[in-house]
Amino acid sequence: MVTRQVPKPAELLDLMKFKKPELDGKKRRLQGALTIEDLQRIAKRRTPKAAFDYTEGAAEGELSLARARQAFQDIEFHPSILKDVSVVDTSCEIWGGPSALPFGIAPTGFTRLMQTEGEIAGAGAAGAAGIPFTLSTLGTTSIENVKAANPTGRNWFQLYVMREREISYELVRRAAAAQFDTLFFTVDTPVAGARLRDKRNGFSIPPQLTLGTIVNAIPRPWWWYDFLTTPKLEFASLSSTGGTVGDLLNAAMDPSISFEDLAIIRDLFPGKIVIKGVQNVEDSKKLVDLGVDGIVLSNHGGRQLDRAPIPFHLLPKVVQEVGHHTEVAIDTGIMNGADIIAAYALGAKFTLIGRAYLYGLMAGGRAGVDRTIQILSDQIVRTMQLLEVSSLAELTPAHVTQLQRLVPVASTSPVTVG
Repeated sequence: MVTRQVPKPAELLDLMKFKKPELDGKKRRLQGALTIEDLQRIAKRRTPKAAFDYTEGAAEGELSLARARQAFQDIEFHPSILKDVSVVDTSCEIWGGPSALPFGIAPTGFTRLMQTEGEIAGAGAAGAAGIPFTLSTLGTTSIENVKAANPTGRNWFQLYVMREREISYELVRRAAAAQFDTLFFTVDTPVAGARLRDKRNGFSIPPQLTLGTIVNAIPRPWWWYDFLTTPKLEFASLSSTGGTVGDLLNAAMDPSISFEDLAIIRDLFPGKIVIKGVQNVEDSKKLVDLGVDGIVLSNHGGRQLDRAPIPFHLLPKVVQEVGHHTEVAIDTGIMNGADIIAAYALGAKFTLIGRAYLYGLMAGGRAGVDRTIQILSDQIVRTMQLLEVSSLAELTPAHVTQLQRLVPVASTSPVTVG
């Protein structure tokens, strides 16, 4: 039998303690975001459709992006037991310098269109967290202003080789003068991918007012207020704007880019040279023979060639072939700290986040980027503790199994690329 009693007032008061409400709307929504997907949903509510879709979208049928994200979900972890993980070290060394976490912020173009604080918010948040920040050739903040926002942290620069070569060369010189320590030479963009969401939305640089954009802007007046009351968008690499992102890329990029361009850039930049956009083993080996400092396995976030190789699937093969000779990093599809740990266990020495960073930026500016980094950091620490490893160096391929979903059809003859 259960003994019942009349509740005592003092006991009721203990049970009825209410949490103090958070009156700051930004703080409230960011505190409620527990995952990158939560930030993604907030970003979608707060950002005009054309700008959000530019971030969210990929090329053509968006298969490359979907497959990349699915690949991280299709893993199985193998934890150890009875190991002391009361203290976990998430720091690592990459391309000659430290990072407090095994990820950095990837280069993103037209960032201030997503949220007006743009690269300043990203660079400042990265510096505060002790992780690298990468500025894109198509960024909306100057090299010098990024340096001012992150004066003591690690700044990297991502380079497109333009038709007007001197534009690219001058950007390299400026990045070196501003003490950016690593340069990403990007090789997967001879022309722009077919980003169909941008075409369907009529998304242009700068944004053009249409009946559709006006209707979409009505519930998001803060975005337009920020856009119209802050300095005009400026691009260090573009002399003129007007048209879709694809139009701008096709006008600026040079499909004749070659290994000779790499040699010239190496002579211009005194820091580390990393090749971004590598998508097969043979090219990885060739680049190692040329003495580059690192490679980033990437299909450009699925925004270039749809049905491109999945970087996470490619990772073990590339690490096996060249991992002893150069540092291999990876991007595309990362939405969780567990994704980062899985990549590190399979041999990646670093990872880069693009959309995850932009979701935080759109959700809350600098505070939203801080929240992105905190969410991923918490997930990294928790995953390491549950795997029972106390440092990244303890992670090995034995901790992860990549489950098969897409299995290549057997070929009767070898196929080589490159």
